[in-house]
Amino acid sequence: MGQNASASAKFYRAVCETIEEINKKLGITQLSVPKPTTLELAYGRYKEAAEGELSKEEFQDILQEVLIETGFTGIGGKDILFYLFGVPVTGLMIKKRAALKIPDDLFIPAITSATVFLLAKLNKI
Repeated sequence: MGQNASASAKFYRAVCETIEEINKKLGITQLSVPKPTTLELAYGRYKEAAEGELSKEEFQDILQEVLIETGFTGIGGKDILFYLFGVPVTGLMIKKRAALKIPDDLFIPAITSATVFLLAKLNKI
C-alpha cells in the first residue's frame, strides 16, 4: 500500500507540474505547485504541536503558509490584483466626482462583481 500511494503521489505531482508548465506558456495565472519539502516542513511544524489528527484551523494554517510561499505562475496574477483593486477605486473616484447618488455599500460590490465577471469572460481567472 505504501508504494502504491507513493507512485500515485508522484503521478499526481507530475500531472500538476505539466499543467503548470502549460499555463505558464499560455500566460494563464494559477497557484504554483508547492515543492514536497515545503509541504513536509509545514506539516511537520504543525504535526509536532498537534496531538492526533490536525484540526481544521491547523490545516488552514498549513495551507496558508504553503500558498504564500509558492505564489502564482503567469503574469496575470499582477493584472488580476490590479483590476480587482484598481477598477473599484477608480470607479469610486469617478462616482464621487460625478456626484452620483448611488450608496457606496452598493456601488463598490457591484463594480467589483462586474470586474470579476469581465475577467472571467476574458479567461483571465
